[in-house]
Amino acid sequence: MRDTVNWVTACHLDDIEQEGAIRFDHAGRTYAIYRAPDDSVYCTAGLCTHEAIHLADGLVMDYEVECPKHSGAFDYRTGEALRLPACANLKTYAVEVVQGEVRVAL
Repeated sequence: MRDTVNWVTACHLDDIEQEGAIRFDHAGRTYAIYRAPDDSVYCTAGLCTHEAIHLADGLVMDYEVECPKHSGAFDYRTGEALRLPACANLKTYAVEVVQGEVRVAL
């Protein structure tokens, strides 16, 4: 039996500034959706792995997001923790843009 992917519409591409992030809540969970410098879109778990702070409120530069509380940083493309105090990686989710809508595979 083939697994089915549940694509959920999160926002419109125009809702996210280039090199920016927005918060997306769905089914009791929080996610962060990022728009990269090349206009590609990514999604990670929305809370910092160090202290559960919303990453969409952090600084996004190039392909990194910095936690607004303690300046831990992640590569939002892979979820990799790049700078302490963040030491656990973020979960990432597949994203597609269809007719301007950003959809996340949850």
